[in-house]
Amino acid sequence: MGMEQKRIKLPEIKRQNKLPIVLNKQEVRDLLKAPKYLKHRLMLGLMYGCGLRSYELCNLLQSDIDFERKTVFVKKKKGSRDRYLPLSAHLIRGLKRYLETEHPITYLFNSQVTKQGEPLPITVRAIQWVIKENRSKVATQKKFTAHTLRHSYATHLLEAGLNIISLKELLGHAHIETTMVYLHVANTGSSKKFSPLDTLFSR
Repeated sequence: MGMEQKRIKLPEIKRQNKLPIVLNKQEVRDLLKAPKYLKHRLMLGLMYGCGLRSYELCNLLQSDIDFERKTVFVKKKKGSRDRYLPLSAHLIRGLKRYLETEHPITYLFNSQVTKQGEPLPITVRAIQWVIKENRSKVATQKKFTAHTLRHSYATHLLEAGLNIISLKELLGHAHIETTMVYLHVANTGSSKKFSPLDTLFSR
């Protein structure tokens, strides 16, 4: 007599979101110094220094930069909110020199112009190209993209003591849950992670 095979059904485990890749500060320094041209260094510098998404960098106008207030204005898109971001003194110096020598039109970073002579902004593909051209100049085995600079921005701010609510506003996240992923990455505060080997031989 054949018996009906019974299978044990295990409860489904909810899949954990993939944690972002984060560059350490030395890797960021190496990447920002790698490009030959000032324009490309500033593009990467703004993505890390302001935590910009690629399309946000592409859409930046010269009028969005306020050197006196040291801010960058980022316009909302797809449900996100308008936000002002702090602009580093390092970027201010570089941007002033870039504007004086390159004379971009309307947008902060120009690509080409239309047949009618209207200025066009750089594209996401152009940003990807800059990353690809300079990735090999960074001493790391990490496979990083342009968005890795945004992840690194968020993680480094948390590790420097910024609270999660302020970080949410800087990143332009609609929901705090999106921002909280960086709590699993940052090594900070009372939850600072360490290896037991570091205490095993201490006296």
